[in-house]
Amino acid sequence: MPDGYNRVMSTALLRSTELRELETRYAGVVPPLMERAGHAAAEFAQRLLKGSRAPVLILAGPGNNGGDAHVMARVLQQRGIAVLVAGTGDTIPAGKYGLVVDGLFGIGLARPIEGAWAELVARINAYAGPVLALDIPGGLDGDTGRVLGIAVRATHTLSFIGGKPGLYTLDGPDHCGEVSVVNLGLRLDGLPGALLSIDDFRVGLKPRPRNSHKGSYGSLAVIGGAAGMSGAALLASRAGLQLGAGRVFVGLLQALAVDPVQPELMLRSPENALAQATAVVVGPGLGTSDAALAILRRVASANFPLLLDADALNLLAAHPVLAAGIARREAATLITPHPAEAARLLASSTEAVQADRVAAALALAQRFKADVALKGCGTVIAHPDGRWRINTRGNPGLASGGTGDVLSGFVGALLAQGWPADAALSAAVHLHGAAAEALTAAGDGPIGIAAGELIPAARTLLNRLIATNV
Repeated sequence: MPDGYNRVMSTALLRSTELRELETRYAGVVPPLMERAGHAAAEFAQRLLKGSRAPVLILAGPGNNGGDAHVMARVLQQRGIAVLVAGTGDTIPAGKYGLVVDGLFGIGLARPIEGAWAELVARINAYAGPVLALDIPGGLDGDTGRVLGIAVRATHTLSFIGGKPGLYTLDGPDHCGEVSVVNLGLRLDGLPGALLSIDDFRVGLKPRPRNSHKGSYGSLAVIGGAAGMSGAALLASRAGLQLGAGRVFVGLLQALAVDPVQPELMLRSPENALAQATAVVVGPGLGTSDAALAILRRVASANFPLLLDADALNLLAAHPVLAAGIARREAATLITPHPAEAARLLASSTEAVQADRVAAALALAQRFKADVALKGCGTVIAHPDGRWRINTRGNPGLASGGTGDVLSGFVGALLAQGWPADAALSAAVHLHGAAAEALTAAGDGPIGIAAGELIPAARTLLNRLIATNV
């Protein structure tokens, strides 16, 4: 088979609409593509077998996915590997298989798995050895990562042509295991979706000149910290300082004299902090009082990069006229909602947002003319021009209070230093997740990671990225 069918050629992600367009474009070569997919799967299976001569159980369903599985079976048999191909109506002998292959449904599944098919998926999930899913685990929605009734839990997934969004967000990461992509020799140019990579923010990875001062790196204002919620604003501010903002002003609705942990922060009134700022974060611990609403109205037309999070988003959802004003801003606007906040902004439900996270993020980007990070498993970044990315970095250690405030501070710091809005958001999301991974690798997570621990870890990672990008 020609070289290249087994290599990842890009981080491109294809939704079902793009796949249908490709199917139309390559309508005359579908059988050859099935041959390529089957050969690629056979070679991948041999790597997983590691020389074992144990038989391979291939479960083949209807449609193209089952066709890929049958080609795979034929190739393995030609190479001297014992193969059993079975479906729902077949008796599957008990035995020790070197590998179980899920070729049941692929991306074409449109309704929940039930009956005999569900029983077969349950049998796959009871298998203790390696499980290889072809294209996508059976029962997982390729666009959204939703489980349709029941889904295969694979140890490895081999995705054909390009990656599928559902592999990387919502329930996908819990079902896909290690994901590999083979492009089958096709070029994927001009697609709006991809996995988040360093190339998405490389423009900002520049070493600092020696002839610089604190004014060279901007002034970040963090506005929030209503009564009982000053911790959120302080976390965001500490994150902003340690990720490189030259000065950080904390505009607290409830006054404090000093941050004893980070005395470098300058605690001010919201009005004073805004007057100093070159970039602003509004929302951490803001509350929804009249004073909070007045602040949001003030920044709506201001000429500085603005990140809105937490209660700032809840206020937007409750005040449509204000939301329309945010959408008309000329300076960059960024929002970082979790699913419930996104649902309020879209006048929808959390369930609807989670049912198609990419679509929800794109809708928010269009509605607010903003760069958006829809937080959650596989954070989705969307831009007003229709580009979108899925972040693969991070772990359950981020599921603790305050981590969203830290993310806001990271974004604000990069904006204050003059990064483009899309690059600042992409870099912050990447560093946020990578910091959780670094803490876990050091034995300090994922259980019990505190939000503040992410800050020095991300600072170390950013400095390393800049050093290696020179």
